[in-house]
Amino acid sequence: MSAAPSPDRIAARNRKARHDYIIEDSVEAGLVLLGTEVKSLREGRGNIGDAYAGEKDGELWLYNAYIPEYQAGSHFNHETRRPRKLLMRKREIAKLIGAVQKSGMTLVPLDIHFNARGIAKVQLGIARGKRKYDKRQTEKQRDWQRQKQRLMREKG
Repeated sequence: MSAAPSPDRIAARNRKARHDYIIEDSVEAGLVLLGTEVKSLREGRGNIGDAYAGEKDGELWLYNAYIPEYQAGSHFNHETRRPRKLLMRKREIAKLIGAVQKSGMTLVPLDIHFNARGIAKVQLGIARGKRKYDKRQTEKQRDWQRQKQRLMREKG
């Protein structure tokens, strides 16, 4: 697993992913983008809240990711919700596809960021869906941690 991207270079983040899913593991993949898509992402205007990754013809694709049209673009602007190809090694793709088919996992994009070289990458989470009681349990734990911190501040 690679180091977490710096927060100022994140172009789009899926904030509900950790609420709706239990993230088992995460992998980083390259993203095939057009020039106007890159410019729009650099402005921080992407949205991957409804996006997911899936397999088609032995390759991974990112579906339903919204990258709005670049304002200063011409008639060569891109389609906003087109499928975008993910770039990974064949062995990694086979492993992810096997996990999705065999154990009922889902590939959820956690964020789109730019690495140190300025190349767009997507952080994919290998996730299992949370049920309602899982979400309640997570919320209880978060509240308890918050109360514990508050008590420690008051006492010490």
